[in-house]
Amino acid sequence: MVRALYPGSFDPIHNGHIDIALRAARVFDEVIVGVYDLPKKKLVFNVQERVKLAQQAFEGVTNIRVAPFSGFTVDYARQVGALVLVRGLRVFSDFEFEFRMGLANKRLAPEIETVSIMTDDRHVALSSSTVREIAELGGDVTSMVPDFVGAALKARYAELNALEK
Repeated sequence: MVRALYPGSFDPIHNGHIDIALRAARVFDEVIVGVYDLPKKKLVFNVQERVKLAQQAFEGVTNIRVAPFSGFTVDYARQVGALVLVRGLRVFSDFEFEFRMGLANKRLAPEIETVSIMTDDRHVALSSSTVREIAELGGDVTSMVPDFVGAALKARYAELNALEK
């Protein structure tokens, strides 16, 4: 059995993330969507909320599970028995970043392979930061995220705007 880890902050999970995970699930026996707890960026959702949204996204998909993690990605991969790290590639600049990260991970854990899956062309311009920015300004993100993620974003930004007033 080949288990893969698809790590990320998933703040929020969007259709591009979901597509990559579902495609990885066709290749690997099991995919763990690892939700990193403390990325070095400003978060809209805490780790428990991000895990819950990701779990909803993969409800009914039997070979995908979602779990939070902290620390080095390769350490978590070892902990859960993942032999592969799955990464998504959207644009050329992603390749450079992922190439460097893949080399660093290979140095830290030579037994773990990195597999990059190119995004579907429908999602090439999609990123969590784009989704957050559009949602924060009250824009329509229905083509970018599942309905429940859109509703969670709308509620969160309404809550944050109420706090600012």
